[in-house]
Amino acid sequence: MLTRLSRPRTLALCALPVLALFGVAAFAPLPFTLAQPGTTANVLGDDHGTPVISITGTPTRPTKGQLRMTTIVATGPTADVGIGDVIDSWFRTDRAVLPRESVYPTGGSEKEIEKHNLDDMVKSQDSAVDAALNYLGKKPGSVDVTLHLADVGGPSAGLFFALGVVDKLDGDGSGGDLTGGRTIAGTGTIQADGEVGAVGGVSLKTQAARRDGASVFLVPKAECKEAHAELPDGLRLIPVTTLKGAVSSLRALDHGGKVPSC
Repeated sequence: MLTRLSRPRTLALCALPVLALFGVAAFAPLPFTLAQPGTTANVLGDDHGTPVISITGTPTRPTKGQLRMTTIVATGPTADVGIGDVIDSWFRTDRAVLPRESVYPTGGSEKEIEKHNLDDMVKSQDSAVDAALNYLGKKPGSVDVTLHLADVGGPSAGLFFALGVVDKLDGDGSGGDLTGGRTIAGTGTIQADGEVGAVGGVSLKTQAARRDGASVFLVPKAECKEAHAELPDGLRLIPVTTLKGAVSSLRALDHGGKVPSC
């Protein structure tokens, strides 16, 4: 014989599976990575006593100011991220919750991912050197450029490696520094032809840049909106699409010319 349940009892019974799911979610690891502002490094300076950019085969010039590449720090590919971590990070401006596959698209073990990121960095450095020398009209055979930056992986420092080479060899093209003596930060991949590509974590990188004294941030044009999301006071955004455009913008900034904005 069928028994009609009261509405409160029916709702209570229906809620049990939902509550059970929330209970499981509270303790089960979730497929997310948590990120926060990372370190920055001046590519015109030294890294643990070794110049980040070393050039032989052609005269170089002393530089003033700083060109700071930026990073984020993310939880590892096997780190357990719970719902409490996600909720806490979701409401903080200095944290980001990202799908794990967007940060670690290749999958694999931590050692495999580390190797992949280091390989990307090496390729990025090669592209940066080619882009800078192509921009300056110099042949790689007669100029030897060595880049050194420990404990950093991935391709997102490419633009700043290229700018650093340009500054050390040519400055602003008229005897001054490309930086104008400022602390310039930013991010972006680069191809040998000088094309600048998008990266991830831009809103966190702007915070790292301002924390470390930057007043200007070069950002891939496609990521202007993200860069504005948590933009710190006192940090000016300049969109870039090519190495040539980035150099032109920095020259204009120093000489009072028209500078593009996001």
